[in-house]
Amino acid sequence: MAKKGNRVQVILECTEHKESGMPGTSRYITTKNKKNTPDRMELKKYNSILKRMTVHKEIK
Repeated sequence: MAKKGNRVQVILECTEHKESGMPGTSRYITTKNKKNTPDRMELKKYNSILKRMTVHKEIK
């Protein structure tokens, strides 16, 4: 039986894009160690629709 690890896949979604009302979404998929970072992640990532770096927060 395989041991279940602490790494989980998470989706990051742009916060500014959602508020702007423009069509589409900017999302990234990444992994995190849920033991080291139990709360939701926030990273600055590039939003190709807004053409600048924006804050992306973990969803779900």
